[in-house]
Amino acid sequence: MIDYVATFVTFFAVIDPIGTVPVFIAVTAGMEQRDRTKAAMQAILVAAAVLVFFVTVGELILVAIGIPLPAFEIAGGIVLFLFALTMIFGDSKPDEELKMLAPKQNHAIFPLAVPSIASPGAMLAAVMQTENAVYSITDQMLVALVIFAVLLVALILMLGSNLISRIIGLAGASVVSRVMGLILSAVAVTSVLSGIDSYFGLGPAA
Repeated sequence: MIDYVATFVTFFAVIDPIGTVPVFIAVTAGMEQRDRTKAAMQAILVAAAVLVFFVTVGELILVAIGIPLPAFEIAGGIVLFLFALTMIFGDSKPDEELKMLAPKQNHAIFPLAVPSIASPGAMLAAVMQTENAVYSITDQMLVALVIFAVLLVALILMLGSNLISRIIGLAGASVVSRVMGLILSAVAVTSVLSGIDSYFGLGPAA
């Protein structure tokens, strides 16, 4: 069975719903409330579709091209760790993704849905948290439900973005993003250690 709390924390860290709020505010600046709601819904639906894709066929693609999941776990953990370092020491998630805004494009999809919500870290986590050899179909469905729960949190925060922005501001969102980066770094190291253990058959002696 999956650890619901650990799985939720992992996806909350990689999706970072709070860090998405400033991006959403910038993307929807000048929009009517109805259009803001539509943009939030569109972003969540696109992000959900992307993450479900990685949950359902991510490992199959790896198997098809001959990459063992432990190797992907190690590589994914390293990438997640580097991603976490950028969250901690580099531009915060809001600062970095606000730079991606460009005129004449659907901002609800880019950068809001991808990579703000369905981030590279979230895609990697979706694959690593649904390993077929470890998790049953039921467990993988539960992981998907956990992802949907985090996305629901992100949707609620976006719909209440004006209030949240007044309470914590961009600086507050930046602080939260860095804390999430620290949590994510621990998740990444755990993934690397798990991959090494699986690949080399390490573990406590019988």
